[in-house]
Amino acid sequence: MPEINQYNAILFERKNYSGESHSDETLIEFYKALIKPRLIEEKMLILLRQGKITKWFSGIGQEAISVGVGLALDLKEYILPMHRNLGAFTTRNISLAKLFAQFQGKKSGFTRGRDRSFHFGSKEHHIVGMISHLGPQLSIANGIALANKLENNQQVTLAFSGDGATSQGEFHEALNVAAVWDLPVIFLVENNGYGLSTPNNEQFRCASISDKAIGYGMEAMQVDGNNILEVISTIKKAKAKAISESRPILVEALTFRMRGHEEASGTKYVPIELMKEWQAKDPVQNYEAFLQGNQIITEKEITKLKSQIKKEIDNALAIAFQEALTENSIENELKDLFAPTHVLKENSLPEKKSKIRFVDAISKGLYQAMEKFPNLILMGQDIAEYGGVFKITEGFLKKFGKERVRNTPLCESAIIGAGLGLSVKGYKTMVEMQFADFVTCGFNQIINNLAKSHYRWGQNADVVVRMPTGAGVKAGPYHSQSNEAWFTHTPGLKVVYPSSPSNAKGLLTAAFEDPNPVLYFEHKALYRSISEEVPEEYYTLPIGKASVVTQGKDISIITYGMGVHWAKEILAELPEISAEIIDLRTLLPWDKDAVKTSLMKTNKVLVCNEDCLTGSLSGEIAAWIAENCFEFLDAPVMREGSLDTPVPFAAKLENQFLPKERIREKILKLMAY
Repeated sequence: MPEINQYNAILFERKNYSGESHSDETLIEFYKALIKPRLIEEKMLILLRQGKITKWFSGIGQEAISVGVGLALDLKEYILPMHRNLGAFTTRNISLAKLFAQFQGKKSGFTRGRDRSFHFGSKEHHIVGMISHLGPQLSIANGIALANKLENNQQVTLAFSGDGATSQGEFHEALNVAAVWDLPVIFLVENNGYGLSTPNNEQFRCASISDKAIGYGMEAMQVDGNNILEVISTIKKAKAKAISESRPILVEALTFRMRGHEEASGTKYVPIELMKEWQAKDPVQNYEAFLQGNQIITEKEITKLKSQIKKEIDNALAIAFQEALTENSIENELKDLFAPTHVLKENSLPEKKSKIRFVDAISKGLYQAMEKFPNLILMGQDIAEYGGVFKITEGFLKKFGKERVRNTPLCESAIIGAGLGLSVKGYKTMVEMQFADFVTCGFNQIINNLAKSHYRWGQNADVVVRMPTGAGVKAGPYHSQSNEAWFTHTPGLKVVYPSSPSNAKGLLTAAFEDPNPVLYFEHKALYRSISEEVPEEYYTLPIGKASVVTQGKDISIITYGMGVHWAKEILAELPEISAEIIDLRTLLPWDKDAVKTSLMKTNKVLVCNEDCLTGSLSGEIAAWIAENCFEFLDAPVMREGSLDTPVPFAAKLENQFLPKERIREKILKLMAY
């Protein structure tokens, strides 16, 4: 290989950095770390052809980057890897048997058969598992970096990204937040020239990815990603700067993927000349040649090292192969959806009470939660000095300080992702959506990260997302939507929706007691329109438990939020009807026992909500009643909701959209049946 050796002489001069050069022993340790993922990959490709694993994302040609990162960082510093970062796992001394069980979907794998390939994390090894959407890893890294900054523990966080993922909005959001908050985080982009098959000239127009840092006021470094010594040196420099100067660094590692995006993709889209050029820069072959050329290692020693690693791989595979396929019970699947939490009971409430508005109850509950949980961080647009658009956090900044009450840029996804990152480090987080409508910009993080994280690899998401919701305030289509049903369809979330000040405070504090993701809907039209005697001290109400607002014997009205008030107003005008109003309070999980108990008394039921009728939660409840309570029914299950249109602005149109009058008609129809 004369051409490669000639290339090595230029590429792999022995480097001197941090005041010291590496000893021969250290350089050999680097080599062992570098060849391990290569040898594993070669074995996995054989197993893939044999049908013993189902999919493989190859990192051949890029090993020096992930291995270099693993060698440059301390074991307690978090790495957030992607598909091709096997070396980040192997340098953390992860059990190969457990790793191979993961690839085969076995029970002893990191996700116990619930996710595949590299879609897993390990808290023990300080690795955060990726999802297929790629960009969200960067925002989670910000949350971990924020925790490190708050703790002043002199640690850096590193998140991987591919060149294709730099086109995603999350890349922009994450880098912007990291820059604004001066976070000690490294964003490492593996620039291998292609996003699957799309070349970089069809991905972006800047000369290099490192140029993207300029717009964020961020320093960038570019490194030869096929030179393990350069990678180690660069990451160490980036780490030192990120920590000492408390700021993010963008690192662009130039490299090439020698196989397809995944094995079924192939590489036909790559020009032959380009493939040959990068074959000559193979990070393993070149580093091996460098060691031999400098008489650091012999061919015999190389053969021996490879043989030892291959034996380790084979032994681990034997263990993984012997394990039976995953056969989890339904009970275990459901149990692992959420992190364990202590069960809150509806005990007698504190006696000292004062009459306060709905909005004040939320504010006081949040304030007392901040006092009880010193690890609770609030994040949202305009929540600090301004106190939030609804003034719920007014005065919080003076009491709790800017580190805990944090204004954010307009980047819902990045902030929700940061909440998960804070959870990784043991923090609690509240993220305020300025309006529930705006949660669409953070939908992916909620649905695919917060909701699935514990089920997939045991990492709870201790995040409460506050959602000012609802119509009746003449705010039009983008500030009035009832979108709770988007989330009640998602396993792994809890959804609460109080209708009164006392419920609002008790359910909000309960949400902070719960280590799982809770979406907390608060109706804007109720903020300053209703008041109630509310306990002054800290208390909680159980999530998942409905309340009986009024006792009745003629019909059951199952509802929540504004629906409770509509039902009470309508029934006040119809005193001849004895109706039992069940306020669900929690929409996921909703209280089936309370619904059934009420229905057994009245034998007639109306399920109603403010949400558009089609696809609303009322349909799910009605279906459950029809299937499980049919023998108690004396009339069809009826339901009502808003029109299947966007929320209109004009008062007459909005009133027509909302279901209050139609609820009245349904009550009368049900009574007459």
